[in-house]
Amino acid sequence: MALVIRTNMESLIVQHNLTAATNALNTSIERMTTGFKINTASDNAAGFSIANSWVTKIGSLDVASENAAMGNDLLSTTTENYGLLMTHVQRIRDLTEQAANGTYGSTSLKAIQAEIKARLEEISRVAANAEYNGIKLMSANSTLSSGLDLQVGIDATADSRITLDSSLFADASVKGLFGSYSGLTPIITAANDGTPVSDLNTDEGYTALSMAFSGLKKDGTKVVIQKDTGKQAKDTLTYLDQAISDLSSRETSIGAAQNRVSSAIEAIGVRSTNLTSSLSTIRDTDVAQESSNYIQAQILQQASATLLATANQAPSIALSLL
Repeated sequence: MALVIRTNMESLIVQHNLTAATNALNTSIERMTTGFKINTASDNAAGFSIANSWVTKIGSLDVASENAAMGNDLLSTTTENYGLLMTHVQRIRDLTEQAANGTYGSTSLKAIQAEIKARLEEISRVAANAEYNGIKLMSANSTLSSGLDLQVGIDATADSRITLDSSLFADASVKGLFGSYSGLTPIITAANDGTPVSDLNTDEGYTALSMAFSGLKKDGTKVVIQKDTGKQAKDTLTYLDQAISDLSSRETSIGAAQNRVSSAIEAIGVRSTNLTSSLSTIRDTDVAQESSNYIQAQILQQASATLLATANQAPSIALSLL
């Protein structure tokens, strides 16, 4: 090999190796300090793309889990309010069955009618005020007349939604529970002295219906015991049973929906865990391996720096020939 002054190949070779060792050292430092072995697309283009996709999906799954949890809270709020309504309707039925017994005079029946009216008023009040996050759950003014979609997945397919039927959120006021029973209409009218009741969700409506359930009617300015066959207190029991059945059906359907939502939350958790594990495999730094790489790069850097000093002195040997 020729002895030259202008071109120091030994130094160039050592400089190249020093640069490589320094780059490897910097890469190890970056990976150990960030905790990621893929920090830029240049580290692993395919892995970088996959990791970004999985990060997006994991974030979406977190949102889906929150959506499902909120949906479950909405359903719990609804069923708890239905439970309150059920308590009132069941108590009204007990009072109506009590009033159907012929051992009570008009004074006792008026006391029964007063409690029934109070409970009817409370039914409509609860139904009007039951809401979740500003959404009316069981009133005639509910925004859920077309049902409700819970977004419990990460895409726009039907598999990512749980649809709750509008019947779960139907009007549960006194009018909503009893206004559709055509057979009850003539009984209410008779109890109100022949005057049609325009709206059950009014004081007039609560009075007329409570009188029917307690077996009373108006006779001019007086309130007397209803004697007409087919219009007595016992004849209204069937409509109370239907209202109880309606409420029970709604609660049962909500319970089934809650089971679906709970299952969705569990499935989301499983999927998120699996994706997180896969993301860790492809992106997270193996600290044990990287620390070994760091030590190796550090030794190579130090060795290259030492040898570079020696290589830079090689051209000076030529001076001894002059």
